[in-house]
Amino acid sequence: MASTQGSMTGSSSRNFTLASRASQLAQIQTNIVLASLQELYPPPAEGELHHDGPTFSTSFMATGGDKNQSQALYLIGGKALWTKELEVVLKEHEVDMLIHSFKDVPTTLPEGCLIGAVLKREDPVDSLVVKSGKPWKTLEDLPEGSVVGTSSVRRVAQLKRNFPALKFLDVRGNLNTRMAKLDAPDGPYAALVLAKAGLVRLGMGGRITADLQPPTLYHAVSQGALAVEIREDDADALALCRKLTHWETEWSCLAERACLRVLEGGCSVPIGVASKLDVEAGEKKAGTLTLTGCVTALAGDVHVEHTVQGRVTSAEEAEELGSTLAKTLSDLGAKKILDDINVDRDRRVTEAKKADKEST
Repeated sequence: MASTQGSMTGSSSRNFTLASRASQLAQIQTNIVLASLQELYPPPAEGELHHDGPTFSTSFMATGGDKNQSQALYLIGGKALWTKELEVVLKEHEVDMLIHSFKDVPTTLPEGCLIGAVLKREDPVDSLVVKSGKPWKTLEDLPEGSVVGTSSVRRVAQLKRNFPALKFLDVRGNLNTRMAKLDAPDGPYAALVLAKAGLVRLGMGGRITADLQPPTLYHAVSQGALAVEIREDDADALALCRKLTHWETEWSCLAERACLRVLEGGCSVPIGVASKLDVEAGEKKAGTLTLTGCVTALAGDVHVEHTVQGRVTSAEEAEELGSTLAKTLSDLGAKKILDDINVDRDRRVTEAKKADKEST
């Protein structure tokens, strides 16, 4: 690996381009990372002719997930929708760092790419947001037959299990669009279930009616965390990224992702998790990691859940704990649930393609 000393001693004046999706939330998240980098390496002062040290700029683009707002995520390809096109420009050296919601990043990256940084996690839970002007405070308060909007089969599967009297309907679009659909007087939705972190980052935390904590709803893998993807041969970018990484978040998320990877799940399968790292006092990085995972059938009628706990002293040991959890879940019946889901998805994809052909 090349030396990183140049950037870190301030002798390098390289500009690093941070890139992400063009959505409002993605831009806010990119600017969070940008601000963290500029706190370490302030930008040139006005009128400054010679500036030592790295500088930073941003670039935004629409991805496949942004362009297809009509079909359910379940049908159109999963997590790579958000990352694939960005990774092309990264590998072609058009940009230097990709800023992602970590939950949207596939567990296996393209050759030549790696996760360089994981920033401190926001609260990873999902939240309930009810239609404006309605008195309901919890899911239990919603009248029988109420429609809850979400694009996540993980949420639908778990909530069907706990709230069989409710109905669930896909809702796509950015958060502003989803909120408008929720609040429309003639709209079908009584409430939405959304990631709390996104609402908070967009300044919409005031609309949160209630947080949906485990065991009511286990959150998505790596939810609430931001990740920076870089080229694996870019030593300067990696050195910068390591200065941003919150190791406690990194270890927890890597454990969750290892569980997901072994189960071969993705954005469009109902795998939920919760993790807690109790850090030991002292200079060395170590702690007790408690990790719970669950897999729920789409109808909510079959549910597998298990918790593992272990002392970890490295990211690799955290990943090993996540893999152990996945293997236990699989033995308990998760593999059968996921196999059935894949068969159902293949059938739905075939039907969707047939419908598209018939409509053209």
